[in-house]
Amino acid sequence: MSKTSDNSRSSDSTADSNHASTATTNIFAENLNTQAGMLDEPRHPSEVFLSTDDLELHIDLTEQPETAPHHANYHLEANNPGPLIGPENTVAATWALFAGIGLLMIGNGLQGSLIGIRSDIEGFSTLEAGSVMTFYFVGILAGSRAVTRNLSNVGHIRVFAALASLASGAALVHALAPIPLSWALMRFVTGFCMAGLYVVAESWINNLATNKTRGKLMAIYMAVTMGGFSLGQLLLNVADPAGFELFVVTSLLVSLSLVPVSLSASSAPPSIVPTAMSLKALAAIVPTGIAASLLVGMAHGALLGMGAVYASTVGLRPSQVALFMGAPMLGGFVLQIPIGSLSDRVPRRGVMLAVAIGAVVTTTGLLVAPTSGPITYLLMFLVGGCSFPLYSLSISYTNDWLEQAQILGASAALVTVNSIGAVVGPLLAAGLMIVFSSKMYFVALIATHAAIAIYLVYRIVVVDALDVDDQRDFIPFPARASAGAVNLLARKIPPAITKVSLPVAKRVIHRKQPGGNNHAAPENADAEGPTI
Repeated sequence: MSKTSDNSRSSDSTADSNHASTATTNIFAENLNTQAGMLDEPRHPSEVFLSTDDLELHIDLTEQPETAPHHANYHLEANNPGPLIGPENTVAATWALFAGIGLLMIGNGLQGSLIGIRSDIEGFSTLEAGSVMTFYFVGILAGSRAVTRNLSNVGHIRVFAALASLASGAALVHALAPIPLSWALMRFVTGFCMAGLYVVAESWINNLATNKTRGKLMAIYMAVTMGGFSLGQLLLNVADPAGFELFVVTSLLVSLSLVPVSLSASSAPPSIVPTAMSLKALAAIVPTGIAASLLVGMAHGALLGMGAVYASTVGLRPSQVALFMGAPMLGGFVLQIPIGSLSDRVPRRGVMLAVAIGAVVTTTGLLVAPTSGPITYLLMFLVGGCSFPLYSLSISYTNDWLEQAQILGASAALVTVNSIGAVVGPLLAAGLMIVFSSKMYFVALIATHAAIAIYLVYRIVVVDALDVDDQRDFIPFPARASAGAVNLLARKIPPAITKVSLPVAKRVIHRKQPGGNNHAAPENADAEGPTI
């Protein structure tokens, strides 16, 4: 039994012109939980629907010869929530959407560091500043779930406009009411809105993605989010953080993100967030993914949430804070792909251990380095370069051990776990800074990355690594993306039958169960697809 290519091919029955003409068949994966098992009556002379208990196939014959064709080739992609065929140049078609996301991230990056600096100017205690920063990540966690449930009822453009307007207004409230309670509430609102905006944007991106372009779009999405956050740090130099001007700039950037999105978005794509795999089931297969995602979330929550607070506390000027906070994002952006490419060529778990140790070593160097200067910024660059790829590596490592059908649900679960860790991170760093000193900010980063390294060493000792040939390709994943972004993970199209006998199509399609141990064996790329 041979396999089809990514594009539908013409029928093999072309040799005899006196017989049935060629028919091209397009099959779309729909409703993977249907109960029917027989061929329904055709809804149109050129289309039939074939459904099983785990797959529904829509067969559309572009030609309807007098005699039904003996065979027809088809293209199949199961579990694909996005379109199989998109624009020829998807990147060009999404420039406006990425521009809007970029403006959002510039404003968000500016606001996060500005609040850290301003909290010190307003005399907030370290605990109050840490709590304010924590509420942003709580909002991220709540917003992703709430917006996903209500998006289809309201509409993408209206939701995007409402959330962007609300986030824009929340930025101004910081300037009007500089007290901890007000700021905590506004950080929650901002996190809630940003999470919802991510969901809407990711739905549009996924709607324009094809299976060939998903990986490219994910990489661009990560570059735009991390690059925008880094650029936002530079705007700290535009005005005095003690005034209201920077909050106005933040509000303006968030509001401007509406312009390219509103003018370019002409459709309401389906909002599909995969149902998260249960943590119990995922832990039974690959506990390393859960542990690494949780600890990485804690590290990133501390790094981004308390970084500006620490920098302001030790007396760094706004221009120095910009470099201090921008350096790790730049490091993650620059080193993500090289580290990911390396993990495709050697055991991925070993690369995770190496970068976790690298984060520990470089952060330890910051304990003895000057509070500012080239050495400090270089070390922060390396901390981000080691830490941010860990999230993508943990998702990729988890996917290495899963069947194809489990990947989206497992990745969605890891996104949630990572967000929970991000809520804990700022509180951990703030607690250490209160009890000991400001330098304990770095100890929080050391502790979380050291915990990752220790756990990986334990797993390396007790569990054999996968063969490198069995690993899936590395895909960069944005640190604060929602669960909807997992739809952009590149997915391998299952092998399909090249010859389908339509007169016999009333038989039930039986899908072969994957062989081997599902908990340890990677996907068998050469396994046969469903048979009739």
